[in-house]
Amino acid sequence: MTDQSRPPERPRYEPEIIPPGQTHDPMGTRIFIDQNTTEHVFVGKVGPLGLFLMALAIGAVIAVVLVLLLGAFLLWIPVVGLLIAAGLVAGVLRPWFSRNGG
Repeated sequence: MTDQSRPPERPRYEPEIIPPGQTHDPMGTRIFIDQNTTEHVFVGKVGPLGLFLMALAIGAVIAVVLVLLLGAFLLWIPVVGLLIAAGLVAGVLRPWFSRNGG
């Protein structure tokens, strides 16, 4: 059997012919999904300006993350310092507040 004996397959949907001067779809955008089609993705070459802008954007993101991490670290320095100072003061004043007095 050859494939020539089968009748040609009908298209799944008919193309819509839009007369000039009319909107293409008065009800909204229509989306047709056909899982048997192949999608094409076109990727252009990146030039020197694009590489520079991409490196600048990556550097800006890294700088923002570094500033946030450094800010969080710098915020904890006084807190840790106060805890250490409180521990030292408590150690010095402990004999004064003990029950035995010495």
